[in-house]
Amino acid sequence: MNESSAASVFKIFTQPQWSLFVSEGRFSGSDDDRRDGFIHLSFQEQLEGTLERHFSQQSNLVIAEFLLERLGNNVRMEKSRKGELFPHLFGELLFSEVKNSRVYSG
Repeated sequence: MNESSAASVFKIFTQPQWSLFVSEGRFSGSDDDRRDGFIHLSFQEQLEGTLERHFSQQSNLVIAEFLLERLGNNVRMEKSRKGELFPHLFGELLFSEVKNSRVYSG
């Protein structure tokens, strides 16, 4: 993982999740996030695989970028089923922390 990709993490939102995030200013996770006890995030180089594995049947997603350092100590690097380290946030995302966002149509 290079220095620039380590500086940012990404969350993939469905349109309803994004709309709620924008209106409420905070996001406590998707159903899957809440089930697992943390918010699933990805590094830049992991986005394509995450989109393919978990969002292949969906369109008009929003990919939001966050600075890892701004999320603080609530982010832990944990191994996925295949042993790859993913960032997991044990807390909420705040809309004010969004660095960039873009619509992903697949």
